[in-house]
Amino acid sequence: MSLYTDYLDEIETRKAQGLHPKPIEDGALVNEMVSQIKDLKNEHREDSLKYFIYNTLPGTTSAAGVKADFLKEIILGTTVVEEISPTFAYELLSHMKGGPSIKVLLDLALGDDASIAQAAADVLKTQFFLYEADTDRLKEAYAAGNATAKDILESYSKAEFFTKLPAIDEEIKVVTYIAGEGDISTDLLSPGNQAHSRSDRELHGKCLISEEAQAEIQELQKQHPDKRVMLIAEKGTMGVGSSRMSGVNNVALWTGKQASPYVPFVNFAPVVAGTNGISPIFLTTVGVTGGIGIDLKNWVKKLDDDGNPILNNDDNPVLEQKYSVETGTVLTINTKSKKLYNDAGDEELVDVSSSFTPQKLEFIKAGGSYAIVFGKKLQTLACETLGVELKSAFAPSKEISHKGQGLTAVEKIFNKNAVGVSEGTVLHAGSDVRVKVNIVGSQDTTGLMTSQELESMAATVISPTVDGAYQSGCHTASVWDLKAQANIPKLMKFMNKFGLITARDPKGNYHAMTDVIHKVLNDLTVDDWAIIIGGDSHTRMSKGVAFGADSGTVALALATGEATMPIPESVKVTFKGTMKSHMDFRDVVHDTQAQMLKQFGDNVFQGRIIEVHIGTLLADQAFTFTDWTAEMKAKASICISEDATLIESLEIAKSRIQIMIDKGMDNDTRVLQGLINIADKRIAEIKSGEKPALTPDENAKYFAEVVVDLDQIDEPMIADPDVNNVDVSKRYTHDTIRPISFYGAEKKVDLGFVGSCMVHKGDMKIVAQMLKNLEKASGKVEFKAPLVVAAPTYNIIDELKEEGDWAVLQKYSGFEFDDNAPKNAARVDYENILYLERPGCNLCMGNQEKAAKGDTVLATSTRLFKGRVVEDASEKKGESLLASTPVVVLSAILGRTPDMEEYKAAVEGIDLTKFAPPLQKPTATRSAHF
Repeated sequence: MSLYTDYLDEIETRKAQGLHPKPIEDGALVNEMVSQIKDLKNEHREDSLKYFIYNTLPGTTSAAGVKADFLKEIILGTTVVEEISPTFAYELLSHMKGGPSIKVLLDLALGDDASIAQAAADVLKTQFFLYEADTDRLKEAYAAGNATAKDILESYSKAEFFTKLPAIDEEIKVVTYIAGEGDISTDLLSPGNQAHSRSDRELHGKCLISEEAQAEIQELQKQHPDKRVMLIAEKGTMGVGSSRMSGVNNVALWTGKQASPYVPFVNFAPVVAGTNGISPIFLTTVGVTGGIGIDLKNWVKKLDDDGNPILNNDDNPVLEQKYSVETGTVLTINTKSKKLYNDAGDEELVDVSSSFTPQKLEFIKAGGSYAIVFGKKLQTLACETLGVELKSAFAPSKEISHKGQGLTAVEKIFNKNAVGVSEGTVLHAGSDVRVKVNIVGSQDTTGLMTSQELESMAATVISPTVDGAYQSGCHTASVWDLKAQANIPKLMKFMNKFGLITARDPKGNYHAMTDVIHKVLNDLTVDDWAIIIGGDSHTRMSKGVAFGADSGTVALALATGEATMPIPESVKVTFKGTMKSHMDFRDVVHDTQAQMLKQFGDNVFQGRIIEVHIGTLLADQAFTFTDWTAEMKAKASICISEDATLIESLEIAKSRIQIMIDKGMDNDTRVLQGLINIADKRIAEIKSGEKPALTPDENAKYFAEVVVDLDQIDEPMIADPDVNNVDVSKRYTHDTIRPISFYGAEKKVDLGFVGSCMVHKGDMKIVAQMLKNLEKASGKVEFKAPLVVAAPTYNIIDELKEEGDWAVLQKYSGFEFDDNAPKNAARVDYENILYLERPGCNLCMGNQEKAAKGDTVLATSTRLFKGRVVEDASEKKGESLLASTPVVVLSAILGRTPDMEEYKAAVEGIDLTKFAPPLQKPTATRSAHF
């Protein structure tokens, strides 16, 4: 009884933390409980029954397998349990979603007992997580003349598992709760520093916003038991920064509905809203849970008599309130008229039709998007098997086509990869279709949730149509603590078995690779026509089009090889002028945001594809731009590359994939070798002229076109969280871009960080070159603030060692990582030295390493959200400012931001990352970085 007593001990430990018993996934533990249930005199029988019924995880967990088999015994009568009748056993099977439960139901439905077969068939008709092994059994039985199999298939052909679901409520009463003012990062809903607990839903739920906010939400629920709490980003966008399935799970846990009475802490149907709507990638996650995302538009620009926006002293539009949504306001959502009304329902406040498209209405009705994806496939398969015409029960794919209009780059990629579209149909932006996914990435702080999602949808192996998939170890690379030791090997074992290439080998045959996931995916993407789905908002490749996604959408892509999404509108970004020699390309990236806002007033990038014509840069360097588009609030980005540049990028990618093969990372299906073969094919197509590098049509239609003037960029640019802005909604956005002269060489810097996915090999070389220059000028290098340097990949370090730059970094460093003895605790105190940290996310992730509370950090990373890189101290707010590598290095040495003279002197003669617009390319565009 050791496993059960261990479980009881764990229950007591959790009770002391205010937690309920943890849901059970271990089949061996369930076996013990089954034995105790069968023993009528066992002292643990009553509790074992309770845990068996209400606390055993469904899907493909080993616990689900034991549970399903025991329920089968009860139905067949070989075991009698007074508390679980055969009828109740069927009900429990119906809530187990798939995998072992489907196998048991098929055993019963295709068996000889007619009454049992009919009862099992009735349950099967409500299920949709069926895979090839399951449908093959049905097809074989149908071919053999089995009447029950025919009955089930006929039900599937009509999609009765969907059509017989209750209709959604016409009116949904909500009570508002303002979660924050301004853009709300998903870090507020699911902090990065609590990433280790994401798969423990109840425990992780305790980190939503704050304990005070949780109590306020509960009080609202007591006051309004018949209403749903709507979480709001007042004067901002909800869910910026990442998709964060754990964020939606937390919102659902506190404000949603329980998905099943027999599955604890899995809730669905949250309602979230924002003055400026919901971040696109977060909205996808809301759809996974059958939730509702509302664009409130409750604050609008104040206009003058000529209809122009009135600006304040900071040249920002003055906003006026159209209607109030202060906490405790009762509103009415009408899903039929698709309007938001006041409490009485007699005053229309805003049109919310975008929240209730036919596709979204289906997600809401079915309790999530998975049901629709699997349901469509199941109905199609049933019709094909029966030889009947498919009369889809689902809203048709939205197909928008404009005769004579050319295609943008994203439209071309979607047309190539579209699934289920009639041959010859040309799709334009606004179309909503299924597409084939080529590359999938799972990262380590969301990976356990992805594995849970795969188990819950009964998936056991990666879809054969996926070209390649990778499980990273970068977000937990900094500190090999007890949490990482418990979670990461378990994750790698699951994903390795599922069919992904894994950063860590469960058998220990190759050295752990903690490379930043986006960098690895950028190399694994070897086709500029590919679609990539990754479990991180910075899945933004410089080849193909990549979408950051929640752990559920990643699981769906892994299991089915598909995704369903609308084709976004595009904004075209081109460049003119000449980049000054003392500027770094990161400054171009920052100023693109600033120039766009100045040109348009509003962020035209939000929710759209940024099609950036930056084809003279290799993939690694171009990635600095595409990566930053997540902070521009873009849906995704596409880099338009020149043929020769793309070929060179593909050759570099091939060499890096070969390194992975040489390490022993390829699997039995030789996924990595397959990617090299795809790259070779693509290179041959480009060289022969058969299929040049992806370009849009000349007559393509864009939402907007932004022209970035390089001549205007004369100073290094800094993205500032502006933590003391009197307008709270303007804090912690990525829209405040300032030149260094703004700080008058007086901004104190407490810590510098060069690392994350925003840097490449060239940045590491810049650090080395600057240190040599500064020593030559001053005789020595002294740091007045700590400088943390984390190369994004091991291959960069290997190349730096070959070229001599790593030795330079070692010379000046006071700490160097050791893979044979990784840190087992996060650093809390920093000295004024150079730290050479392990490849990975490091400070940018904020879940392990952090700066000291209240510090002012200058970083090359992407994150300036509150509490991410640095938390507030009682006497001072922490702030994370973002800048180029040379600015960060110099600021750490000076202990403050530099002036222009200091900056120019420090970078003189240094090979900064250069860029020139196509057709104006200087001979030194590539610099010496490759």
